[in-house]
This record gives sequence, structure tokens and C-alpha cells, in this order.
Amino acid sequence: MRQHDTLFIGGEWVAPAGTGTIDVISPHTEEVVGRVPDGTAADMDRAVAAAREAFDHGPWPRMTFAERAAVIGRLAEIYAAGQAEMAALITEEMGSPITFSNLAQAPQPLGMLQFYAALGEEFAQEEQRPGLFGPITVRREPVGVVAAIVPWNVPQFVTMTKVAPALLAGCAIVLKPAPETPLDAYLLAEWAAEAGIPAGVLNVVPAGREAGEHLVSHPGVDKVAFTGSTAAGRRIGGICGEQLKRVSLELGGKSAAIVLDDADLASSMGMLAIASLMNNGQACVAQTRILASRRRYDEVVDAVAAMVASQPVGDPADPATGIGPLVARRQQERVEGYVRIGMDEGAKVVVGGLDRPYDRGWYVAPTVFSGVSNDMRIAREEIFGPVLAVIPYEDEDDAIRIANDSDYGLAGTVWTADAEHGMDVARQVRTGTYGVNCFMLEANAPFGGYKASGVGRELGPEGLGGYLEYKSISRLG
Repeated sequence: MRQHDTLFIGGEWVAPAGTGTIDVISPHTEEVVGRVPDGTAADMDRAVAAAREAFDHGPWPRMTFAERAAVIGRLAEIYAAGQAEMAALITEEMGSPITFSNLAQAPQPLGMLQFYAALGEEFAQEEQRPGLFGPITVRREPVGVVAAIVPWNVPQFVTMTKVAPALLAGCAIVLKPAPETPLDAYLLAEWAAEAGIPAGVLNVVPAGREAGEHLVSHPGVDKVAFTGSTAAGRRIGGICGEQLKRVSLELGGKSAAIVLDDADLASSMGMLAIASLMNNGQACVAQTRILASRRRYDEVVDAVAAMVASQPVGDPADPATGIGPLVARRQQERVEGYVRIGMDEGAKVVVGGLDRPYDRGWYVAPTVFSGVSNDMRIAREEIFGPVLAVIPYEDEDDAIRIANDSDYGLAGTVWTADAEHGMDVARQVRTGTYGVNCFMLEANAPFGGYKASGVGRELGPEGLGGYLEYKSISRLG
């Protein structure tokens, strides 16, 4: 078992203020695989003070972008050497299939570090512009101390969407990992210290909701970067609004995959399996609404059902596994609750249902519903599990209307033999990320959502901008 008795604050491993602990439980075996301190408000105060000291008086924000980029590059090298260890650790703590962990859970955070290290090599802190009466200097400065609050589903991916650009900007960070998945953050802290990131620039305090809210409302925090549920995002956004504190929110999704009539179903299903079922369906960008024309509806339902039924369900550490367990018993019960809701609403279970694949572990049966209308709860609410709803549409305009008829706007896809036409569809769907015959997130492109899917953008140069303040300096003479 991985036992951690300390917190990472001010560049040191320090004893927590309280005596509470958090058990990390394997979703596969239901056994404790790790234990960390349960951070308190006093621990958050200490972490913010360390970050404040590092930002107000330390070298990090006073270094050039290129100097910080060199340190981030060293962290990327260490990360690259240890990414297999990171992938296995995430699989152990939250049940992500090892194939997905090796594909995304560790490599994508590494890619973000590499992207921002390269971006910083040539990034200018000051830019000169002509003014009416003299030159204007536009200066880019770090926003300050950042509270980074991340969820359990893709813990390192989300951590790095915040930590990598914040580091390059020159900020100091207090990272609060989710109670379910704190172990990967400890490994990151070890690597950050080895890379030479100065004391206090990155602090790690795992904690629950109460200590997290204390961190959000702390007067020493200049910006909050949060990923999680829309309900929690509204609460955090409200606190930050009252304090006029910078905030970015990456929240939920209910993405639609539009299958056009010319799509080749045999070739599409392989990519759609990743887009809709990635990480056991525990992904905010998962394509869980499958939109099919009435002309091919039964054919699409059969293809989706066959695709889902073909996914091996089992031990997430087994490379043959396609779908593993959900992160916690409450998540298992939540997803099964939505399966009951779908059945009560009159949708038809084509594959899956309420029979659990195993007696032990927090598994649910991957499920496909047909006969779904877009006003059903299973079509409107984020389930966060391997549950797909196939929804009929009349024509292409109707498909776009249904895709846009959602409180969310985080992601989406279109599946077609004509990729150029697919681009036309993509331009009409109000989401922050979109895929034509695929779905991918790239480190050099902005990621975020419309509507209730969030505020602000992460990744790409745009993601760096969220951690910068812009100062205009005019002068005469």
C-alpha cells in the first residue's frame, strides 16, 4: 500500500495540521491501496502562505519565460521517463483501463509540459506598439497565486491543463487533487522538486470539499482554476465573482455524435468506441448521445450495440480490458440509477442493463438505449458512465438542432464519408471542441466549453493567457 503521511508545502514534505486521513480504494478490488492526509483549512492556509511567499518574494515570477521554460523542460524529461509508472498508478487508484492510461492519462500531460516548454522559449514578456503620442509597451505578468482544483477521472490530464501554463506564466500554485485520486499528485510533486521548481511554486494538499472551499475563498489566492461538475462550478464561480477573483471553469458535457447517412459504420465504430466510452465513460467530453437518421436508425442502433457489447469488461490492469470499474460505489449507484430512469422513461435497453458484470468491484454493465428522445433525462443529464443513448433525427438540420438542444456545449463529433461536409456541420454545433470522424484534444489548441460547460479556455497559447495579466505602459520622451 502507498502510504503518505505528509503534505508537499513550501518545497518540503511537512506534517499535516490534522489527524484525518483519506483512504484510496481500488475500484477493482475494493481494497485500500493508498492513504494520504486529509488536508484541513489550516493546511490550506499554510500552502497559500508558501505560494504567496514564492510569488511575492521568490525568483520564479522574476525569471524570463525562457528560463522558466527550461525548468519545465526538465520536468518534461523526468515525466517522460516515468510516464509508465504514472499510467499504472492512475489505473490503480481510479480504475482507468491500462490501455487508456498508456494512451492518454500519462502521455497527454507530458505533451502539455512539452508544448508549454517549447512555447516559453520564444514567448515575449513585452511587446512594443505605436501610440498617438509615443510608444506603448504591452507587458505580460503572472496573475499570482493559483488554486488548482481537479477531479478524479483524468487527474493528471486536468492537473496539467492548469499547472503547465501557470508555471510558464510565473504563477505559484496550490494543487488540491480529488480525495479519490491523490496518489498521482504526490508523484508529480516528487518530480517537480527533482526538476528544480523553486520552493513554494507548487504545493500539493489533498482534501475534501470543505477545505477546498476554504482554498477557493482564501484572500491570498488570485485565481481559481477548477474542473468538475457544473453545480460545483456555479458555487465556485459565485464565490470568485463576489471577490472579483479570476476564475476558469471546465465543467460538464452531454456531447452528441452525429452519424450522417453516408457514414461507413464499420470504420466509424472503432473510433466512436474511444470517443464515447473512453475511461469507462467517465469523461466530460464523452460522446454519449448518438444521433442517427430515421432512415438508418435501426442499422446504427445495431452497430452501436455490437460495438459496446464487444468491449471486454474486467480488471483495468489487464491490457485486454476495454471497460473497467467506475471510480467509487456512489458512482456505480449513480449510473445504475440513470439506467433505471431510462427504463422508466420508456427507452429500450438494447445492450447491458442492471445486471452487474462482477460481484466485486464497482462495475456496471455497458448499456445502450434505443427509442430515446432528446427530452429524456438520459439524453439531457450527464451520467458519467458507459451509457449511450441513440436518438433519431429527421434530416441534417434536425440533427444539428438536437445536438445544440442541450444545456452543455463541451464537445461533439460528426461521422461522414465527406470530411469537408463534416467541417460544415462542425461549424454549426455550439461546442468548444469538435471532431470529424474522430475526437482528440491537442495540447496546442484551446479546450473549453460553451453554455453550462464552463468559462474560459485551457491548452494552447489561449490557455497561457488565462494565467497572465496584461499591463499597458505609455510614455513620452
